[in-house]
Amino acid sequence: MASTILVTGGTGTLGGHVVPLLLDAGHHVRVLSRHGRDDGGGAEYVAADLLRPGGLGLAVEGADTVLHLAGGPKGDDEATRNLVRAASGAGVRHFVYISVIGADRVPLGWFGTKLASEQAVRLSGIPWTVLRAAQFHDLILLMARKTAKLPVVPVPAGLRFQPVDSRDVADRLVALTLAGPSGQAPDLAGPKVYGMGELIRTYLQARGTRRLLVPVPMPGKAGRAYRAGENLCLDGTAVLGERTWEAFLAERLE
Repeated sequence: MASTILVTGGTGTLGGHVVPLLLDAGHHVRVLSRHGRDDGGGAEYVAADLLRPGGLGLAVEGADTVLHLAGGPKGDDEATRNLVRAASGAGVRHFVYISVIGADRVPLGWFGTKLASEQAVRLSGIPWTVLRAAQFHDLILLMARKTAKLPVVPVPAGLRFQPVDSRDVADRLVALTLAGPSGQAPDLAGPKVYGMGELIRTYLQARGTRRLLVPVPMPGKAGRAYRAGENLCLDGTAVLGERTWEAFLAERLE
């Protein structure tokens, strides 16, 4: 009998890859969205706001697994706590959460909310899996597009990324979800580390555009953390994705 999997953020970049994979595996997929929409593509859609816990009971009812992908610039920790409480009350047997590499090492507010969300999942009493992933290629592309609009592009000195393709993250998340609770999974990063300047130059070259890149210092604790590579996984323990930044660019800019 197919299990019911509730996916938050199922209409986003990552969810757009995850939901079809779960459906192809024969599961009943329920997608939580703040704005209601008609069922389609084999998935069921339910309207609920993660920051309004009163409406989450029906969303989690009957779900065997919760795959929590939804996130935003603020409030992730509160949203996760609300969802965890609802899932616990509904008897959910597996809670899967996507976090970020460096959640416990980079002193920035968003990283802190991801760490607090992880802690809520660990303390929920529900068997759990947490996967920390690097920044997606999609985010790097967004950053490159914005900075390339400037006549002179400031590049934070020492800032490096190990970007990963959202399809590789989706593949890994679905495998972990279907395998059952595994606790803290090995981090997932991209196959190569890039300086921010290198990422922007590659984008500019692919677009046939020229800009002056000027290094600028990154001050404070966050700057020190980034220069130390706290947002990277360089110790050989991470699972590495297959799709490179260059391959992603070739697809998106063709």
